[in-house]
Amino acid sequence: MRIILYAGKGGVGKTTMSATTGVECARRGRRTLVMSLDPAHSLSDSFDLPKSLMDTGGGKPVAVTENLWIQEIDVQRDLDENWGEVFRYISSLLNTTGIRDVLADELAILPGMEEVSSLLHINRYAKTGEYDIVVLDCAPTGEAMRFISLPTSLEWYMRKIFSVERNILRVVRPIAKHLVPVPLPSDDYFAAIQRLFVRMEGIEKLLQNPQVTTARLVTNPEKMVIKETQRAFTYFHLFDLTVDAIVMNRILPAGLHDEFFKGWRESQQGYIEDAENYFAPVPMWHVGLARREMCGLPELRRLAGEVFKDRDPAEVFFQEKAFEFAKKDGGYVLRIHAPFLHSGEIDLTKDGDELILRVGSFKRYVSLPRRVAALEPAGATLEDGYLKVVFGGPAHGQEGKR
Repeated sequence: MRIILYAGKGGVGKTTMSATTGVECARRGRRTLVMSLDPAHSLSDSFDLPKSLMDTGGGKPVAVTENLWIQEIDVQRDLDENWGEVFRYISSLLNTTGIRDVLADELAILPGMEEVSSLLHINRYAKTGEYDIVVLDCAPTGEAMRFISLPTSLEWYMRKIFSVERNILRVVRPIAKHLVPVPLPSDDYFAAIQRLFVRMEGIEKLLQNPQVTTARLVTNPEKMVIKETQRAFTYFHLFDLTVDAIVMNRILPAGLHDEFFKGWRESQQGYIEDAENYFAPVPMWHVGLARREMCGLPELRRLAGEVFKDRDPAEVFFQEKAFEFAKKDGGYVLRIHAPFLHSGEIDLTKDGDELILRVGSFKRYVSLPRRVAALEPAGATLEDGYLKVVFGGPAHGQEGKR
C-alpha cells in the first residue's frame, strides 16, 4: 500500500490537493482512499457531496466514483470502538471535579485521540490490503506534527512507563481507593491501552518507509505561509518522514496586466524563487490560481490534469533525506546531502532560527529546531558528498565565514 500525506498551513489548499490526487489515482485504476485527518472535515465539501451521504457512512469510507472512496473519521463513534474503558475513566474523573456529565464527555476527548484513531485505521488498511493508495488530508501544521510524532511517543510510553504504572496500581489500588478522593484507573483501563498499542504496532515503520509513505507540503507564495512550510519541512525530517514534493499553490497567472495585481505578481515571483532555493533538491510543483472554486469531480479532474500532467501521483518523486540532524559530543551536527559540491569557501550566516549556507553559487536555507537554534555554528566541511555543519556554543546572533 502507498501512503501520501498532504500537510501545510490552514487554508493553503491541502484538501483540494488531496482530493485531486485521489481522483487521478482512481482514474489510473488504483483502489484509492482519501482520508481526512482534520477534525473540521471539509473533504466531502471538496467533492460536493451531500452531508446526508457522509452521515449515513458513520465515519466509514464512502464511495465517490469508480475506485475512489473518502473517509471523514467520526471520533465519537471511534471512542466506543477503540477507547471504551479509557474514555469512561477520564469522563468519571472529570465528573468528580463537579463538571456536568455532558460536558465531561466532551472534555474526555483528549488531544491525540483523533490522531490515534486515524493511525489505527491506516494500520488496518495496510494489513488488510483493502486499498492500493491512501491519501491523507492532514490537519494544519501543528496537529499534523502531533500526528507524525504520536507513534514514537506511544512506543516510548509503552516500553518505559506503561508496565511500571500498571504494576504499581495493581499493588496500591486496594488501599489507595479508600484514601484518594478520585477514582483510580482499573486494570481494564490499562488492558484497553495495551490492545490499542498492539493494533498500532508497525505503524511507525510504515510511516518512515520512503517506499511506502511520503509527505507533500502545500504552500502559497506568501512570506508567513512559506516560513511555516520551512518549519514543517524541518520537523518532517526530524521524524524521518520523506518529503517528496512541494506544492506551490495559487500562483497568479503570468498574463495579468492589471495594475492592482502587478505588485502581487512580482511579490509572488520573489517568494517562489526563495522557496525553490530553500527546498531544493526536492521537486516543486507550480499550481496556478483557479478561475473558480475547486468543488466537484469535474473541477477536480480538470485540476488533476494541470497538476500531474503525465506524472503518476503515486510515484515517489524524491527519496533521499535532504538533511538530517544528529547529536554529537554535547553539540549537534547538520548533514546536508550535496553530491554536486566538491570545493569552495563555505559561508555560514545564522539569522534567528534560520541558517543560510553559501558554497560558490550554491545557496541553501535551513530552518533550525529550537535546541539547535540556541547554538552557534562552529564550523563546516565537505565530506563524501555531504556538507556537515557543527553547532557548538550558545548563540549570540553573530554571523560570518567559517
